Amino acid sequence: MSQGAPGQPPAEVPFREALRFWFKLGLISFGGPAGQIAIMHRELVERRRWISEQRFLHALNFCMLLPGPEAQQLATYLGWLMHKTRGGIAAGTLFVLPSLLLLILLSWIYMAWGTQPLVAGLFYGIKPAVAAIVLHALHRIGRKALGDPRRLPLPWLLALGSFVALAFLHLPFPAVVLSALLIGWGVSRWAPQALGAGGSGHTAHQAGGASALIDDHTLPPAHARFSRARLLRVLAVTGLLWLLPMAVLLFSQGWNATLTQMGWFFTKAALLTFGGAYAVLPYVQQAAVDHYGWLSTPQMMDGLALGETTPGPLIMVVAFVGFVGGWLQQVLGPDAQFLGAALAACVATWFTFLPSFLFILAGGPWVESTRGRPMVTVPLAAVTCAVVGVIAQLALWFLSAVVLPGGVLALPDLWALALVLASAWALWRLGWSVLRVIAVAAGAGLLLRLMGWA
Repeated sequence: MSQGAPGQPPAEVPFREALRFWFKLGLISFGGPAGQIAIMHRELVERRRWISEQRFLHALNFCMLLPGPEAQQLATYLGWLMHKTRGGIAAGTLFVLPSLLLLILLSWIYMAWGTQPLVAGLFYGIKPAVAAIVLHALHRIGRKALGDPRRLPLPWLLALGSFVALAFLHLPFPAVVLSALLIGWGVSRWAPQALGAGGSGHTAHQAGGASALIDDHTLPPAHARFSRARLLRVLAVTGLLWLLPMAVLLFSQGWNATLTQMGWFFTKAALLTFGGAYAVLPYVQQAAVDHYGWLSTPQMMDGLALGETTPGPLIMVVAFVGFVGGWLQQVLGPDAQFLGAALAACVATWFTFLPSFLFILAGGPWVESTRGRPMVTVPLAAVTCAVVGVIAQLALWFLSAVVLPGGVLALPDLWALALVLASAWALWRLGWSVLRVIAVAAGAGLLLRLMGWA
């Protein structure tokens, strides 16, 4: 794709090129929501200039308010904005598909032969790289979203309050976002400029003053304008996509069968995942382990470790839960153990992610129509500030998990710390791409494990 002349937007993005990018994103989207949002921001806002900073944050604000995986929903939203419904479906699907296939493979290895040292070595290097990517994103997004603290202190106070509430007070994520919305609503009525002109703590510019393909003042395309007929079509199609598979499971397996219960349970889980995967995982663990008995507590913990070290949303651990449950319950019989387990993983994934497509394809036109309305944009801008605090909390959590795997009182993993610093240097000073940093770090991690140093 041509990047365009300096200061000019890039050329129109062909759908095939967008497909290649979404597939690549699905392969490198490590690090949970913070890492995935960081990668999208770096690639789409800064490097490719497909969307402006303000439009990216406006979409992110909406996704943070929804139940479900916010990074996958953000990819769906941006794909939809650029290439209509097919773009949204392609972006959201390709964000998840590589992770699903990889988790089915790793789950099969896990159930059949146990853990593999080769894979563990690769991911030993990937995790420090992802920690550096998250820190890099925190710096860049925070600098642009919060602005100058001397001129506009409120955005910084909101970000700091969000960080403290999550990291130290352990308040639930929905309460933090709701508080930011209420503060933003009050600010929009009495002091809208406290969050900056137009409800932002900064004046949005692309790197180097260059404009983006979808810029701050680009009008919504025709497909992104609200239409009651289109909304009804989206609701009807999504309803059928939920009802038909559920009906097939119900009539072929019965209501109490494992696959049917998985479809029903993960539908409910998808509608309760406010606050991201970390908020819903205890609910999934309690139901899958204690209520249904699909897997054991140690297996659930192993699945969480796999989810942490594979690309895609962390909530993709549901694919592992489905696979192990399908394997142990032999849902298609003892002669088709792998096929039944793979089907169960697909069922869990389908019913978990289907609502996310509904939220974006149905709600996207409304979100586009709210740009420029202070009563909406100022509260959403307050959510942006809170999101910076969320990313900071996730960055701290991820960095601690990588460098202090034994806890804060244990000795740090000096090799992991060295990989974090080296990856940060490559991103900040050398300007390496995310893919290059991850690949080199993965090789370094494998070498350290093979040499017995880590």
